[in-house]
Amino acid sequence: MRFVAEPAFVLHARPWRETSLLVEVLSAEFGRVGLVARGVQGVKKHVLRAALQPLQSIRFDAVQKGELAQLQGAEAIDAAPLLQGDAALASFYINELCLRLAPRQVPQPELYAAYAQVRERLRTGALLAWTLRRFERDLLDALGVGLEFAQEGEGDAIDPAARYRLDPEYGPRRLLSTRDGDYRSAATGRALLALADDVLPQSDDLSSLRLPMRHVLLHHLGGRGLKSWEMLGELGRLTAAPAPET
Repeated sequence: MRFVAEPAFVLHARPWRETSLLVEVLSAEFGRVGLVARGVQGVKKHVLRAALQPLQSIRFDAVQKGELAQLQGAEAIDAAPLLQGDAALASFYINELCLRLAPRQVPQPELYAAYAQVRERLRTGALLAWTLRRFERDLLDALGVGLEFAQEGEGDAIDPAARYRLDPEYGPRRLLSTRDGDYRSAATGRALLALADDVLPQSDDLSSLRLPMRHVLLHHLGGRGLKSWEMLGELGRLTAAPAPET
């Protein structure tokens, strides 16, 4: 297979051997693609190496004969967002989700579009918690495992005043008692309706989405958590303050 001027976003790059990189990219037509970029550590390859940084939008040429394609060339389409602090951690989380959940060599036009959108929201400094919840929703939809947030699995409308846990297979399940052990970590009905309508919820409602959405993602991750979750938990412990909401 040959890739010619294929648009993609760089998800991850790590050193390989002495002068090369192993790179993972996300394209619309081919989904997630693994690349071997040989000999890019020298001074003369600075421009190419810069184009292979996470979040960068590129066009690449490559030839694939085995599991990984051999990169023949890449150029940056634009400047990647320059992120710091919580926004940089959020970008790491987004890329890790794509790496873990997007299959190789499967067309992903919807995920590619969602990635472009979340990348721009990070660039413009949009509210991080809302940016991440929207991307999680869009990621699940793009992979064909999305949930209906405006109604329960059996079709009953979501009650704004109730609380719900998210069943990865069934959808929202209403909690019938405040004594339920999951009550405090459940999403409010208002939050689910806001997510369904893509309307920013109130702060408390927005916060209620984080753990239920993580539960759904963990299911699709096969029960194995993300490094970014571990890193953010450690950050919260070391600073004795709440970690950023991913």
